[in-house]
Amino acid sequence: MNRSYEKELMDLPGAPAELLEEDLKNLRTLNRYLGAHRAVLWGLEYSIKRSGIKSFSLLDIGTGSGDLPAAIVSWAGRNGLSATVVGLEPNPTTVEVARRRTRHITEISIICGDGFNPPFRPRAFDVVLTSQVLHHFSEKEILALLQIWAGLARQGVLIGDLIRHPLAYHGVRLLTRLFTRNEMTLIDAPLSVRRSFTISEWKNLFNRTGIGHFQVFRFFPFRLFALLSVEQ
Repeated sequence: MNRSYEKELMDLPGAPAELLEEDLKNLRTLNRYLGAHRAVLWGLEYSIKRSGIKSFSLLDIGTGSGDLPAAIVSWAGRNGLSATVVGLEPNPTTVEVARRRTRHITEISIICGDGFNPPFRPRAFDVVLTSQVLHHFSEKEILALLQIWAGLARQGVLIGDLIRHPLAYHGVRLLTRLFTRNEMTLIDAPLSVRRSFTISEWKNLFNRTGIGHFQVFRFFPFRLFALLSVEQ
């Protein structure tokens, strides 16, 4: 299965707010039950706790409806840590949903902004996270984005995403047909798999960034988590 460069409906302008909000709800379900949350929290366990720090700041780029920031703050509290999380999201409708869903969590701020021009000073955060975001971009754009984001991090960049595989494509295509009629979810969920990369392609991309040492881990089902250490 070759990589697709077809744009997802989520990335096209003018999507009806109701369609997008329902799709975001479906994405929260998929992220929770298909390993995205598990991979990110494992990565934090691996990278944050082993560093010995008791408090950390984190920038979540492409935060969607804010489900990961909420999960991170909850995880930090359970582990005796203090977390301050900023979610960056370019879509105003999605920003409104994220702010509404996280308004009761004081450790979370949601900002409307572009990942190519993030409104933060260099090394503003301990960690920069991006989950299920990079497959939306071309290889050239991914290299540029990772270099930009590495400049915001004092420790490293954490990346969660999909692994392109026929079983992943057909599996999520069947699964979404069983639980939703939302056109955006039905089109975008399998297309996300086709837009993603194999493990070897991911490793090649991370190596080409020149940022520093990186580690790549697999998670079931067909999930990747990577840690890119920032060279100071």
